[in-house]
This record gives sequence, C-alpha cells and structure tokens, in this order.
Amino acid sequence: MGHSQEDKAASHERIVTIAAARFREAGTDSPAIGDLMRAAELTHGGFYRHFGSRDELVDEAVELALRTGAGRMADAAEKGAAAGDGLGALIDGYLSAGHRDEPASSCAVATLSADVARGSDRARAAYTNQVRGYLDMIEASITEPDPVRRRRRALQTLSALVGAVLMARAVDSAVLSDELLTEVAEALREG
Repeated sequence: MGHSQEDKAASHERIVTIAAARFREAGTDSPAIGDLMRAAELTHGGFYRHFGSRDELVDEAVELALRTGAGRMADAAEKGAAAGDGLGALIDGYLSAGHRDEPASSCAVATLSADVARGSDRARAAYTNQVRGYLDMIEASITEPDPVRRRRRALQTLSALVGAVLMARAVDSAVLSDELLTEVAEALREG
C-alpha cells in the first residue's frame, strides 16, 4: 500500500472513530459532516473521498461503536469469570456511574437504540447481532441449569441494564439517577 493509501485509510478510520463517539453523544442526526471532518482535521470537501453518503458513515460508525462496546463487555465478563462472578462484573460495569456519565465511550446498544430503530438495514443488522452477542454472553454467565429460564433471565438482565442506564442519564435528579443504577444492579444480582 502506498503512502497516500495508508494516509487515506488512517483518515477514514479517524473519521469513523470520531463519528462513533459523537453519534453516541448526540445521536446520528448530529453533528454535521463539516463538524466531524474538522474534528478529524480534514476538510469538509474530503468527506466524499471516504464515503458515498452520510448514511454510509453512520453505518460504519454504528458498527464500530457496537464492536467497541462488545469488547468492553467481553473484558468485564472475562475478568469477572476469573474472579468467580462474570455476571456480577457485567452488571457492575454496565450500571456504573462512569458508564452512565460517558456516553461518547459507552455501550452503543443503549446510546444508539432510538437512532438505529429508525436507521438503515445495515445498522439494524449490526445492532441485532450485538444484542444477540450480549444475550449469549449473559447466558454464559448465568448458572441456571434450565435453558428456558437462563434465556429468560438473560433477556431480563440485558433489558434492565440498558433501560436503567437510559433512565439514569435522562432524569434531572442525581439522587434518582444513582438510585436507578444501584437498585437495578442489586435486583439483578439477586436474580
């Protein structure tokens, strides 16, 4: 690969990485292409050398955001499993103040759900795949021997994790926000 191709690939990756963070913060309708390109230290006009459309960028950024979150969840589950409590580690990591307070680097299953529901087939397929992966990860962390009950608990757990983070971010009371995280975590640990 020539130097200019390497530069183009690096610029492309930088744009997608910045867009993934910004979309998690503000949604896929914002920010403007010009703002994203300035953040990547590129010109607005250079956008179409990298993407056929804004929708193409959105799809790539959603996919990257989902993969990034999957890596963090897998790391938490692995560390928790090594300590004897994979499910507890997932719950504690997901329902932490840090996760709530940093949407730009947080789980895209929570931050981008509304956008993806209105998005392209590609974004919805990536999102669906990620939800399935999280469910598999959670199921593997549950010791319940009955597969039907284990699956039901995984569905309930993932739904509670995502819902609690979304509500904790949306309320205007720090006390209620903390209570949502703490109490949902406790209820999930109790099973």
